[in-house]
Amino acid sequence: MSGTITETIPEPETTGSAHRAAGRGRSIATSLLPLAGIAILALLLLVVAPAVLTQFRLNNLGKYCCYAIAAVGIGIAWGRGGMLVLGQGLFFGLGAYAMGMHLKLEAAGPDAVPDFMLNFGSGVLPAWWEPFRSGAFTLVAIVVVPAVVAGVLGLAVFKRRIKGAYFAILSQALTVAFAALLVSQIKYTGGQTGLNSLTSFFGYNLYDPVNKQMIYFITAGLLLLMLLVTFQLYRSRFGELLLAARDGEERVRFLGHDPANIKVVAFVIAAVMASIGGAMFVPLAGLINPREVNALASIMLIAGVALGGRASLLGPALGALAVGFGRTYLSESFPDQWTYFLGGLFIIVILLIPFGLASVFPRLWRSIDRRRGVAA
Repeated sequence: MSGTITETIPEPETTGSAHRAAGRGRSIATSLLPLAGIAILALLLLVVAPAVLTQFRLNNLGKYCCYAIAAVGIGIAWGRGGMLVLGQGLFFGLGAYAMGMHLKLEAAGPDAVPDFMLNFGSGVLPAWWEPFRSGAFTLVAIVVVPAVVAGVLGLAVFKRRIKGAYFAILSQALTVAFAALLVSQIKYTGGQTGLNSLTSFFGYNLYDPVNKQMIYFITAGLLLLMLLVTFQLYRSRFGELLLAARDGEERVRFLGHDPANIKVVAFVIAAVMASIGGAMFVPLAGLINPREVNALASIMLIAGVALGGRASLLGPALGALAVGFGRTYLSESFPDQWTYFLGGLFIIVILLIPFGLASVFPRLWRSIDRRRGVAA
């Protein structure tokens, strides 16, 4: 009798160990699923798209990637940090105009001034334009200027515990003011037409299809890099603190951390990503004007993040790519009604898939995993 009992004891232990091992395996597979998604996106952007798309369509895809870079930052601030940033057009514009100023001076030639300053201004280059003749200074400014602006704004807002709708309205108001400033200062910014007639990108001719494709690859590579950085950020201690600050600020404060500082860092990261996206948009579009950085542009970025799924890693990027493609396709097919079709599509997707398009694949994965578990 006792011998029989002794023989049957290891069986549940072995079964439990097997279940734990299977659980660990599923956990590892789930944690690596975002990396698999990034790898698939890299294959599509870097291999498939250049092989099947025309130069015009590939250039458009590059512009969508610029929106996606900004959207990844919004995913950090809004999806992970709970900050509804309706004013990312401000930081997109800072990066875009910094790049546009350099390319405009490059097109004008050494010691020359942009054409619009001859037409609308005194023909003298302002002192604050002069440093943008340097490509190195421009690249530094694209990162540092939005970081400083976001840092000062974040400290002023979050230290006073301003959040929710108040922060969203404030951020959008700053974007509206920035766009209005660009329009009014025609002598320095080109006004409503912006900075255009750009012919080169750090010495590379923008009219050469090979150079255009090179810029596309740089932009797509930057998008993938931002996704990898965000993936690591979400897995880090800071990512956990950001999530905790979103769900319970008082608990984080009780544990000895200042939620305001955590939010400021996330806001700065989102601002820098938006600026990088704006900077790469300029050589792809060949121009930059206030319409690309106003409140409507900011709302379209938010719409893409909501469509893709703000709480996921790939969702914001996929949503921004989808919105960019949708705007182009619908505006070409339905020039007068495309905004209604796009709005209806948003409503349908949000009603049927409230957590965004990115939630579809994890749901399918979990469903398949559960079926395997039941079968086992």
